[in-house]
Amino acid sequence: MKGVGALLIQVLRFGFYLAVHMLLVSKLVLFDLGWCFFYLGFLLFLPIGTPIVLQLVLGFGTGLLMDMFYDTGGVHAASAVLLCYLRPWVLRLLTPRDGYEAQDSVNVHQMGGQWFLVYMGLLVGLHHLAFFLLELGSFRSFGLTLAKIVVSTLFTGITLLIIQLIFFPTKRRGR
Repeated sequence: MKGVGALLIQVLRFGFYLAVHMLLVSKLVLFDLGWCFFYLGFLLFLPIGTPIVLQLVLGFGTGLLMDMFYDTGGVHAASAVLLCYLRPWVLRLLTPRDGYEAQDSVNVHQMGGQWFLVYMGLLVGLHHLAFFLLELGSFRSFGLTLAKIVVSTLFTGITLLIIQLIFFPTKRRGR
């Protein structure tokens, strides 16, 4: 029953992140430079023990839904798959001394603020770099694209940090 409950929680999280993004967050734009990719929270906050193949499939499915919503032709899917591909490498890079537990998920309260900011900054920054460069298709307006990457990374990172601080538990389960 524990597996079914965990799966149900993940399905509800998926629906929550996509619904909030499509209904509310997609309308928020900062000075025509910064967009919040709220749906990335679902991919970033998956349990650490999630198999890489499942992460890639979830990244592709999430990105594909966003591409259908925005009519962007695969840009969201490609950058979300890149995020999911790089996530285990970043987790391995940031492994704490005691290691991770399989049921742990990325949580600012459990992992610490510095760990979380590095994790979030690396993955969201690389996602946005890929997204905006794929969207641009060339290096013509690289200054404007770089500004979009930086502002959108900060906007997305701060939004997801607020979600972590408000909604995620402060203690590990079972301790």
